[in-house]
Amino acid sequence: MKNIIYSVIVALLLTACASSVHVQKDNSVNLSNYHTYMWIDTKSSENDSLQRPAMYADIPVRNAANEELSKAGFREVKDNPDLLISYDVLVERQRIQRSDPVYSQPFTRMYYSRRTGSWNTIYYPSQFLGYDNYDVAIKEGTITITMIDASTDKNVWQGWTTNELNYTRLTEGEIQASVKSIMGKLNVKR
Repeated sequence: MKNIIYSVIVALLLTACASSVHVQKDNSVNLSNYHTYMWIDTKSSENDSLQRPAMYADIPVRNAANEELSKAGFREVKDNPDLLISYDVLVERQRIQRSDPVYSQPFTRMYYSRRTGSWNTIYYPSQFLGYDNYDVAIKEGTITITMIDASTDKNVWQGWTTNELNYTRLTEGEIQASVKSIMGKLNVKR
């Protein structure tokens, strides 16, 4: 019985710590009508030949998304796909406000008791004084996956999630977890 309670508590803690996933989709489109997809690279213009700064994320994003798409019944092709899929990774600096409680230092005081003829000690516990508010610079990483109808060039589905980063860029584990949670919102009924 204790194992079940511990499992439930751990599951609740993990879901509470997970970042939220946001989805926008075209309600007039039924995703179960699509069966094949192809990855595309997005560029700012036709003449843009620069490497994208998020190039390091190509393999983890595509591998995690391919795994989830195959579970949903999609198949990757090289020619004539139903869907075009692209992704974008954005790492940006943010400032958030943190607030820490502040307490006084506990102390003791000695006094002489005339009644007993001895020295006694009084303990004064710490007291709540208020909050210490300060700004912290953090980095947030956002992964966005977009699905485009290949025949109409219309966005049919887009999902994204934002995580606070511990490092300067997203790690492979963070990328895989984010992509898996994004693609988990892809509700395809086959």
